[in-house]
Amino acid sequence: MTLTTSARAAFGAVAVVAALAVAGCTPSPVATPHPSAHRPSATTTPISHLVVIFQENVSFDHYFATYPAAANPAREPAFTAAPGTPTVNGLSGPLLTSNPNATQPFRLGRSQVQTCDQDHGYADEQAAFDGGRMDKFVETVGRGPGTCVNYGKGAGLVMGYYDGNTVTALWNYAQHFAMSDSFYGTTFGPSSPGALNLIAGQTQGFALTSPSVTSSGTVIGDPQPTGDACDTRDSTTAVDSANKNVGDLLTAKNVSWGWFQGGFADCGAAHHSVAGSWSQDYIPHHEPFQYFASTANLKHTRPASVAEIGHAGPANHQYDLSDFWSAVGAHSMPAVSFLKAPAYQDGHAGYSTPLDEQTFLVNTINRLEKSHDWASTAVVIAYDDSDGWYDHQMGPVVDQSADRRGYGPRLPLLVISPYARANFVDHTVTDQSSILRFIEDNWSTGRIGNGSFDALAGSLTGMFDFSSDAGQRNPALTLDPSTGLVAH
Repeated sequence: MTLTTSARAAFGAVAVVAALAVAGCTPSPVATPHPSAHRPSATTTPISHLVVIFQENVSFDHYFATYPAAANPAREPAFTAAPGTPTVNGLSGPLLTSNPNATQPFRLGRSQVQTCDQDHGYADEQAAFDGGRMDKFVETVGRGPGTCVNYGKGAGLVMGYYDGNTVTALWNYAQHFAMSDSFYGTTFGPSSPGALNLIAGQTQGFALTSPSVTSSGTVIGDPQPTGDACDTRDSTTAVDSANKNVGDLLTAKNVSWGWFQGGFADCGAAHHSVAGSWSQDYIPHHEPFQYFASTANLKHTRPASVAEIGHAGPANHQYDLSDFWSAVGAHSMPAVSFLKAPAYQDGHAGYSTPLDEQTFLVNTINRLEKSHDWASTAVVIAYDDSDGWYDHQMGPVVDQSADRRGYGPRLPLLVISPYARANFVDHTVTDQSSILRFIEDNWSTGRIGNGSFDALAGSLTGMFDFSSDAGQRNPALTLDPSTGLVAH
């Protein structure tokens, strides 16, 4: 049995999905709130609930190259920007018509959502940048002819981008809330470095047991967490005694928190994307807290009750995605929640699509906007890496060491909240560890230390307006998950 997102959503406020393949234990369905559930931790802003939706493998230009202008062909959802919509640092003029890359940028339509996964290796991405000339994407990170779908472009597919007729929901969220056009991967490389930078601001201090870890102990590839019950291949774990993550900081401050990932309760759960690609829901190297002994739940032990979710207990703050909705339904949403879609809905080229991703994002946000805690909630949509997809803008150089070359590629970032600025584009330079810094600052946890990039990170606060009174806050936006258009 596999529970789809819609099936999970149908469960009531106190239901908990049974673990079928991992631990075999069933948490109590009794939704008695944890003793501290209704005593929010003190915050420095009106945001007392942060939900970080961490998606996969998209560069900024891949989704927002021509924002806010969409092609609007027949038979695709139409997008028309509101008057006064700000422009972004995207693709226009010579960058579209006489681009220095071997293939010119081109639009991918709604019927072209299934694509090859591009090369997004640590060294290859740097080679694509070509010293800031940004002109070697086709040769270094584009996939050549093969069995995957490239629409006749070969390695030139890496130059493709979508617009508001395909990633319609994201463009509508940008219209009504805040987005950034200056958000970067903290370093180069694939999923694991991005996930580690999100929660720790660094990728150093790991066991030299994997070719994805350098001789100095820095993760630059995708090793699995050592001991994860769902996969035992090439793996590593944090070994530096000074290594900490944001979970450690929140626990020390008695702030409720959790990582919620599709498929965590059942290693065998799997789905097909709308294009027919099959994938297991849970991918171990997308779960960064599993690399740290202090926050790991390697056996995927289920929470003992709904009341435990977000607090100390057998699950150690690592949960199935369904557990998040159990907590929300019980009016005990953790203060800080990281949501990871099941793989087929995480947006990763090759096994997911922008349309699958849109379904997940819209269903999640629609449901959150109707929740008990929406008035004090902020949702951050961010990405782990660029997948190698072309982006024309090089970020600032913040570290020149061989194992910490940053910033990496530019990525999308959106903030959705009653306190988000409306139809706003932030140009402040930020990176994945800026999300970490917002958590540290909002809950007064202090910094990670030990060389974490959080000490250098730009602030996300420019995307918020905390001066508005209740009558002027940004209203909720309900979208249609199939089209991304505003629901009526």
